[in-house]
Parts: sequence; C-alpha cells; structure tokens
Amino acid sequence: MESKRQQKMASLLQQELASVLQRDLPHLFGGGLAPSISLVKMTPDLGQARVYLSLLLGNDADARLALVRDSAKEIRQALAKRIRKTARVVPELTFFHDDSAAYAAHMDGVLGQLHIPPAPPAAPDAGEGPGELPAPRPRLFKGE
Repeated sequence: MESKRQQKMASLLQQELASVLQRDLPHLFGGGLAPSISLVKMTPDLGQARVYLSLLLGNDADARLALVRDSAKEIRQALAKRIRKTARVVPELTFFHDDSAAYAAHMDGVLGQLHIPPAPPAAPDAGEGPGELPAPRPRLFKGE
C-alpha cells in the first residue's frame, strides 16, 4: 500500500514526465508520437520511480523502450527543471513497457471467439406457480 506522499509524488511525476516527453524532448522519437505514461510507482523513500510506458502505436515497442532507457539521464534532467521547486530530490527513473492494453485486446478476442449457449428457461418452483400464492413465511415474534 502506497502512502499519500508516494501517491502525490507519483501523480506529479506522471503529469510532468508526460509534458517532458511531449513538449521538451520530442526529438527523442524522431517526430513520431511520444509514449504515454500509464503508471508511476514510487519507492517509500521517493528515491526511485518505476515508470510504465504505453507504447501503443507502432510495432517497434522494444526499440522505442530502449531509446527511452538510453535517454533516461536527459529525461531526468528535463524533469528536474520542471519539478525543482516542488520536490527536494528528483528520483532515479526506471522505464518499463506497459502491455496491459495489448493484453486487454487479446483477451477481448479470446472472449469473442467463445460460443456460450443461451441459458435454459427456468422451471417454476413447486409452490409458486402463476396462479398460486407464495408459501407463508415463518413468524418469528408473536405480534407479527
């Protein structure tokens, strides 16, 4: 369970890293679309951040992730310029590929291929037919 401090810092880093990748360092991706940041997890001492990138467009996700990992120092410096008055220490950044969108699409395809027959019609209970009264409920107290 993350503390409120970790959650606040993770939220700040997620917003600022998105701005850094899209506005400050667009040259890293050769004019292509910058990856979106799906999740940031902080260590309790706020010294390290695990950044999960969603690399949806393009089939060269491994190459783009390697490019981001190679540019981690430059990204951290640009991040430091943005959060220098908010955070005491700029955390070390470790980047990971978030493939949850691809997994969700795969599972959607698997579920779409399943053949599930419709449920059989429910048989009426013995005591409650269309014209019959329901069985009386048991009394718990005298005044009921």
